[in-house]
Amino acid sequence: MTAYLIRRLAQALVIIILISLLVFSLMRMLPGDPLQLYISENELQLISPEARQALLIQFGLDKPAPLQYLNWIFNILHGDFGTSLFYDENVIVLISERLPITLHLSILALIIASVFGIAAGLISALRRGGILDTIVTSLANFGISIPIFWMGILFIYLFGLYLRWLPIGGYTSPFTDFWLSTRQLITPVFCLSVVSLASKARLTRSSVLEVIRQDYVRTAWSKGLQERVIVLRHVLKNGLIPVITMIGMQLSHIIGGSVLIETVFNIPGMGRLIVSSVFALDYPVVQGCSLLFACIVVMVNIIVDITYVWIDPRIRFG
Repeated sequence: MTAYLIRRLAQALVIIILISLLVFSLMRMLPGDPLQLYISENELQLISPEARQALLIQFGLDKPAPLQYLNWIFNILHGDFGTSLFYDENVIVLISERLPITLHLSILALIIASVFGIAAGLISALRRGGILDTIVTSLANFGISIPIFWMGILFIYLFGLYLRWLPIGGYTSPFTDFWLSTRQLITPVFCLSVVSLASKARLTRSSVLEVIRQDYVRTAWSKGLQERVIVLRHVLKNGLIPVITMIGMQLSHIIGGSVLIETVFNIPGMGRLIVSSVFALDYPVVQGCSLLFACIVVMVNIIVDITYVWIDPRIRFG
């Protein structure tokens, strides 16, 4: 197990380095001049070469791209993610303000999708061919195919503007006003979780149906064990292995979906921060946020791999 963890951590380090290189390179390939964030295009054309060079030195843009990348990595290792070109504030401060909001949305969406998706898939498999199976399968197929940004816009119109049941956007901390925060999160969390919920329902149904056909499950039925005992001890734990894998993979999808959801519902989280920073050519913010998301996704996947042993003790890592 220790050797496996060392290999996985080494792989994670390589992945994070490759992602940092990719993000750094793509940001430099975007058209435009980041100095226009501070002065207009006309002023930029009128300033002297010395003044322009001073601005480039101030923001570290005067050096060759490879040296800029090495300086960026060196500063990150020392806890310095740089200063935002657009907000003129430390990137760590911006992330600390926005990250809790995105984690709030993502964790709620992941919990809802996992609990209800697994439950729906399990019920559908145990009642295969019945009306519940038909309803769950149909809703799952619909949930996978629907675009979440279109669903968000539809919910804003229906529940926010037409029925006036829920706020149309914004975010309030639950520690400030729990009721208002709950009302504001209902539609964005649902939109963020629906695709993941539908995928888990389908995968759980397929996995459980495969496990039910195994000999040890038939033996358990023949012994006269209660259905609840068979489902919880024999079917569910073995059927959850591919679902756990999907949970780790879909965390990245939920984080990616938060970019759309936070933009549609005007939520000041990490997703909206990245979108505004990309359009503003704010290199330090985009690079810092992307690297942080990559680290979160990689570490969650490692935790998922370790969880396999708890679910199925027969699994061993060499």
